[in-house]
Amino acid sequence: MRETRTAWPWMSLLLVALAALNPVGLDFIQTALFSNEQLSRNIAGPIVLMALAILCALALVEFVVRMLLLRRGRAAIAAKE
Repeated sequence: MRETRTAWPWMSLLLVALAALNPVGLDFIQTALFSNEQLSRNIAGPIVLMALAILCALALVEFVVRMLLLRRGRAAIAAKE
């Protein structure tokens, strides 16, 4: 089994980068934040905020799981010695 070396949630950060830094994601973020039309901002703004909250929760879950795996690995190493 592959051991976890860091608690940094790099998979979630890659998912966020892929979601936000593609042409569709950039256009949607621009529409949500910088549109001249109030209707566009009112529709896209909450969607972007919900997506951001979901991705932050995903990163937090990944961080907690990685911390648990790190602690379990350290405990196993300490038990062997």
